[in-house]
Amino acid sequence: MTAAAANAKSRAARAKKIRQFITPEGVDLELKIAGSGLRFGALLIDLMLIAFALFLFSLAMLWVGFAAQSDVTVVVWMLGAFVLRTFWFVGFELGSRAATPGKRIMGIRVVARDGGRLTADAVVARNLIRELELFLPLMMLGVGASDDMVSGWTMAAGILWSLTLSLFLLFNRDRMRMGDLIAGTWVVMAQRVKLDADIATGTAGEAMLFSESELAVYGIFELQELERVLRGNDPRAMREVADAIRAKIGRAIAEEDDVFLLSYYRQLKARLERKLLFGKRREDKYASD
Repeated sequence: MTAAAANAKSRAARAKKIRQFITPEGVDLELKIAGSGLRFGALLIDLMLIAFALFLFSLAMLWVGFAAQSDVTVVVWMLGAFVLRTFWFVGFELGSRAATPGKRIMGIRVVARDGGRLTADAVVARNLIRELELFLPLMMLGVGASDDMVSGWTMAAGILWSLTLSLFLLFNRDRMRMGDLIAGTWVVMAQRVKLDADIATGTAGEAMLFSESELAVYGIFELQELERVLRGNDPRAMREVADAIRAKIGRAIAEEDDVFLLSYYRQLKARLERKLLFGKRREDKYASD
């Protein structure tokens, strides 16, 4: 491919919000950046769920005897809200789906820009920046306004601060918040496929394709083990197996583990069946192909 053709492809991909992932093995993966509308919708859903949880928390505080207007009640409520928000976003994004309930409903997820596994440091960093962008300024302004402690100019400055940082994603092509920029993350469209009753049924609509060399590293034994893991549907086991296969074939992490494993299983099974038609049977990864 010439430099001009490569540049043309890069420009076209960028226009479509497609980002190219080139692994060390030269495999070209493509991710679609999630739009700002989807991200706003996901945040709105999460905030509604958090607000409902805080409502229940407030009722519980009243039930145990906290006075509605006391300073202690306000402090405890603010601390509870901070802990809930932090664990909500960080906890869900560190899970196997790398997405909060809002993101899952909107079909998006968080990935590391370098193709690796999301780390706790990255997830914590991107979500603590959200506190500085949005929650803490607005919460402090809300408390100050209720006690007549802030002027109109101070309130306007706080709102402008939150809007400027929150709308940062509208002014870059990768739709990154400040938190994404610092943490080295993208928010992308999540690839999803359903795990059929018979996991080998059909090959239409595969989430991803593997080359012959990527499929040639495993045999019948590994195929059977992979089927066992898929049927077990244990997120931890699927994560370990997916990471092992990715490391073996040189793939970056660009999709959910079940999507990756199901696609690999189907295509490996089809390859081994084709080999059997020609009398070639490979028992495991140690046997010659």
